[in-house]
Amino acid sequence: MLTIFLQDDETPKDQTGEIDVNTQSMVEKIDTWLDGFIRNVPNIVIGIALFIAMIYVGRWAGRLVKKQMSKRGRDNFGEILGGFLKYTIVIVGLMLALTVISPNLKPADLIAGLGVSSVAIGFAFKDILQNWLAGILILLRQPFKIGDQIVVNGYEGTVDRIETRATIITTYDGQDVVIPNGDIYTNAVQVKTAHHLIRSQYDLGLGYDQDRNKAMKILRDTIEGIEGVNKDKPIDILPWDQSDSWLTIRMRWWTNSERADVVKIFSKVILETQNAMDKAEIDLPFPTHVEISEKLEELDTEAEKPAKETQ
Repeated sequence: MLTIFLQDDETPKDQTGEIDVNTQSMVEKIDTWLDGFIRNVPNIVIGIALFIAMIYVGRWAGRLVKKQMSKRGRDNFGEILGGFLKYTIVIVGLMLALTVISPNLKPADLIAGLGVSSVAIGFAFKDILQNWLAGILILLRQPFKIGDQIVVNGYEGTVDRIETRATIITTYDGQDVVIPNGDIYTNAVQVKTAHHLIRSQYDLGLGYDQDRNKAMKILRDTIEGIEGVNKDKPIDILPWDQSDSWLTIRMRWWTNSERADVVKIFSKVILETQNAMDKAEIDLPFPTHVEISEKLEELDTEAEKPAKETQ
């Protein structure tokens, strides 16, 4: 049985076993909500306008930071810093808009809620935030720059770009390697092009019966005459080790630190020094191996038998 009460004088009591629908309280509740919404319309309009204004302010501030950092040659850092500033202003604008729309909502409550949410988000996106912070520190401290040639985690190549999550390097054979910024920041990184010049070395074996002083002079003169070898830095020709079959001579020279130059000059040094040694008829021995065949071992055994019988 359904009973509907329309009286305005008093609120009827609940009837046991019946569905009581009080339309009067429902209308009053909806009326209260509408009245509150109408009274709050100015605040809603102001809050929305404030939020939209803060969005434009955030975009303007982000572009300004990017432009200023671009003038200093820090495009990647400007992009990350500008994006961070833009979203920070937008979030602040949202909080202000909510406090304007709902005066009962205090900024302290929003900040407290944001803090709890940040902790939860931090646990959920730990690796992403770690790589993002590492990317900011890399761009801020600049241990290497765009275009530098680096070695990290066994990968070697040219730094193509530094993003918020990872650094992309292009290997010498044309492949892109995406390395998380967290790995770069917590591991050793070898920057090959940190300086203009880099030293290379190569070991050469010289026979013990050869004129070592003459050979060392030929090696020095040959390397000095190779185009691309730096003339301001010293060229070292050093006796380095005494092996069983040869004297090891270590040659050291300086070139441009770019990988292409290092490889080309290294190849020239090997070829030209070999040609110079051949022209001067100086022996560069090959490794010598002594092998004893089974036949020789049998002969040695037979030769030992008469000696034993004589004893």
